[in-house]
Amino acid sequence: MVARLEWRTSLCASDFPAAAYEALRLRVTDHTPFNTLAWMAASEQALSAGQRLHVLLGWQGTELLLCLPLVASVERFGGLPFRVLHHLGYPLADRLALLTRLGAEDTRKALIEIRRRLPHALLQLNELSEPIGLESSLTQWMADSSTGQRRLSCRVPVHLISDADHQEVSGDPRYKLRRARKRIAACGAQVRRITPDASTMGPLLQAISEVEAVSWKGDEGVGIFSDERHRQWMDRAFTALAGQGLVRVVVLELNGRCISYRLGLLEQGRLYDYNLAFLPQYADLGSGRVLLDEWIRWGLDENWRWIDASRVSLDNSSHQLHERMTGQLEHWRWSFYSWRASGIALGLALRFWQRLKPAWQQWKACRTAAAAKRAPVATPLAKAAEPTTTIVESEHASPSHSQR
Repeated sequence: MVARLEWRTSLCASDFPAAAYEALRLRVTDHTPFNTLAWMAASEQALSAGQRLHVLLGWQGTELLLCLPLVASVERFGGLPFRVLHHLGYPLADRLALLTRLGAEDTRKALIEIRRRLPHALLQLNELSEPIGLESSLTQWMADSSTGQRRLSCRVPVHLISDADHQEVSGDPRYKLRRARKRIAACGAQVRRITPDASTMGPLLQAISEVEAVSWKGDEGVGIFSDERHRQWMDRAFTALAGQGLVRVVVLELNGRCISYRLGLLEQGRLYDYNLAFLPQYADLGSGRVLLDEWIRWGLDENWRWIDASRVSLDNSSHQLHERMTGQLEHWRWSFYSWRASGIALGLALRFWQRLKPAWQQWKACRTAAAAKRAPVATPLAKAAEPTTTIVESEHASPSHSQR
């Protein structure tokens, strides 16, 4: 039977087929909390004035087999405006599954319908996870694009919870964890587990957003509460998900005040470690590592299966789960450039850059090496005059996606 395609303009409308959506989501094995209708609806409500939502549904009879919510906007490349489509939730949805059970031919028809209804230069789907050993349904879209790209976004460290976690971690992480626990005990702070509901999520978000605001994330403007639009987005999303019992938080409190936290989402026995922050004056406590260990202990108590970093940087990730990981999961970014003049131009520019990039990187490395050779070398007398610096281990990380 050929699928029937239908367009909607909102996921929040009273006549949106919410039950059919949830049934489809649960049938897609690699779905995540970022695919829930609650998260998607909050993402829709956070759209800015220049963004428009278009939802493509695919039906066979009364069964929903496709839901692809796309946000249309204008982005500038090289100073020129281009029409671009992104999956709803970008860029704060850390891991998504493509909600489709269409066959190859119907999947190809869906791309044709998107191009007919939403003329664009670029369709980009970020942070997609894919079942191991299965070919993605998007492979056909690559062949039907003027230029197609499948690029690795990140390799996410994951920890499989097992009986071994009842024992103390070995090696250097054990030393770091012991030292952090001693520092925390010495200042009198306490670790607390919280499972918020819809009524308690708001005050909790207020408390942790205040911590983020004075952390390096607040200083750099890269946090999930970085502006009013993102703040309302997170308030709506986490309040709705807390109402479904999907939110978990571990906090470090001193005299009843939150000084460090980790915020996560739990579904199907998998905890997604989404966000953390700490007050800068307590950076040397090592609280992040202790709270990560608390995730694992909580998982042992409640039979969780996995602790995941929901998103990390592709290179030089500083996420502490790397110390405890038992495996990795890959996120992919799919880019499909249309056959319109704008899509062909962007695709050609991408190909040109891919050819130029190795030579540019080599030139940059040579220039850096040459600059290092020209740098003056300090004499022993000058070194003796330099002030001594004591290095204190802290949880500071560079502003990146490594710890959201």
